[in-house]
Amino acid sequence: MNIQTFIRSHENDDERELVLKHKEIHGVPTALIAQQIAGRRKAKDKIPSYYHSDNVVYPPVINLEQCSSETTAIFKNQILKSLNIAHNNAIDLTGGFGIDSFFFSKYFESIIYVESNAELFSIAQHNHRSLGATNIRHENTTAEQFLENDYRVDLIYIDPSRRSQNNQRVFKLSDCTPDVINLREKILRTSPNLLIKASPLLDIKIGLQELGITKHVYVISVGNECKEVLFFCSPNAPAKPVITAVNITKKNTDTFTFTFEEEQQSTTLIDDPKRYLYEPNASILKAGAFKIVGQKFDVKKLQTSTHLYTSETLIEDFPGRIFEITEMLKADSKILQSKFINQQVNVITRNYPLSPEQIKSKFKLRDGGNDYLIAFSGMREKFLAKCSRLK
Repeated sequence: MNIQTFIRSHENDDERELVLKHKEIHGVPTALIAQQIAGRRKAKDKIPSYYHSDNVVYPPVINLEQCSSETTAIFKNQILKSLNIAHNNAIDLTGGFGIDSFFFSKYFESIIYVESNAELFSIAQHNHRSLGATNIRHENTTAEQFLENDYRVDLIYIDPSRRSQNNQRVFKLSDCTPDVINLREKILRTSPNLLIKASPLLDIKIGLQELGITKHVYVISVGNECKEVLFFCSPNAPAKPVITAVNITKKNTDTFTFTFEEEQQSTTLIDDPKRYLYEPNASILKAGAFKIVGQKFDVKKLQTSTHLYTSETLIEDFPGRIFEITEMLKADSKILQSKFINQQVNVITRNYPLSPEQIKSKFKLRDGGNDYLIAFSGMREKFLAKCSRLK
């Protein structure tokens, strides 16, 4: 049995027990084998192309947690196509584990992967070769040093580290490494197009203020969890950048496009709950499209600070979760317990004094079942709505 076969056959084992029991296996240090087992487990859903390929080597799990998923990497190529970016060449200035470089290599004729960490560099180089990505050139240097070279390419991509020198999380682009704000002029001398991957926790308006040259912002969620905020920058950027909120699911991809000026000029209409409730997806909420989404889909908000919307007729293409209210309930233990089979219900709270856990504890309810209990504040009172989920 070779080492790859061993790793595959033990990928569901607790790798910590292997480390305790063995110093090495088949001549390979057990700590490295444990790293590969943990990596495969992480890659199974996040990077299936890597998981299903032979001879892929995985870095420490922290690097896998920080890298792009296959889903978001593929979507970046769709963004490039929509922006009519030429297919000739590109530079990934912060290559890391190499996921984005690998998928960019399917869009561009040639890619330069840049990474200063020698271990990550070696792993990515090995994997790219194993996966047949022969159009990727690898440079083991820093982004700053590489930009001293005289190159002209169609796109530069950068995903700066969001950790400070003290290993503390940072969010502003100017606090990240490399500092894309300081490098901006050098980057734009190398390429007219810059794509930046930022923290999903970054305030988009602060990012726009720092950059000043943003054409388009993409807020990308996968399965209604915000994963990436991308800034597409160019010297001829308009004064009003376009914001696109994207939610990718197994069934479809919802997109919602607006500008902050449209959001500012929109009017919020408030109403009591009607037959249907709507919760915008995570990308729309992150992007701050609170008023414009209601106006575009002709749904009314339940309260200014309650990010739920309502209508009497069903809006099937609303970009988010859709619920049908089957009954309004009183905040009474006996009543609530009698309404749900085995007292099981999925609890959601929006702008409500109690959390889902507190509601379940107070009214002796349990997680599970197909019903939803949505607790929220309206303009004049608080509501508990028994709902069925339609989307």
